Amino acid sequence: MTDLETLRRLMPPRAEPDTSVDWSLMSRSWGTEFPSDYRAFMEVYGPGAINNFFQVLLPEPHAEELTSPYGGMLVETLNAEDAWANRRKEPELEGTQPRLIAWGADAGADIVCWDTSGDDPAAWPVLVSDRGDAIWRRYDCGMVEFLVRVLRAEFPACPLSGLSLWGRHPALFLSESEEERLLEQGTDPWAEMTGHQPTGPTD
Repeated sequence: MTDLETLRRLMPPRAEPDTSVDWSLMSRSWGTEFPSDYRAFMEVYGPGAINNFFQVLLPEPHAEELTSPYGGMLVETLNAEDAWANRRKEPELEGTQPRLIAWGADAGADIVCWDTSGDDPAAWPVLVSDRGDAIWRRYDCGMVEFLVRVLRAEFPACPLSGLSLWGRHPALFLSESEEERLLEQGTDPWAEMTGHQPTGPTD
């Protein structure tokens, strides 16, 4: 079973995404291809939120001027670069100079990135700026595997400063468009999470 198949079991998609991504433009603007698991995630889920806590960011072409002042890929990458310059790192990251691209952020102000320094996007590690502990940590896995291992609580400790995803499955994912549609209908899109309890990490 692939990581994406596992994720679909832990976090069943609710609706077809309506976001179309020009990956050629993305690659040209950022100067790199993007990982296949991230592209596959966007085909299945699209950008959106997990458990009303973690945001998988919209793929945005790199530009000199920000198209939005709010927290998309461009803004969060700039935030990550600032955090890298001003925040301590775990020992294995000291003295390194990663090329950061942010793909996730959460309500605890953590930022989740790739280190895109390597030539092979499939081998890019995940770097997390944990605001709660004010430290950067590295996880040698891809984006989808990272989410699977958080939802299953398979890391030695939660990589994020909040526990809203830690060991919690099935998780609720809402794409940005689905969340907006429900809000326009006057429906609380996260109401079904009331009373949602975490399952064990081995479930």
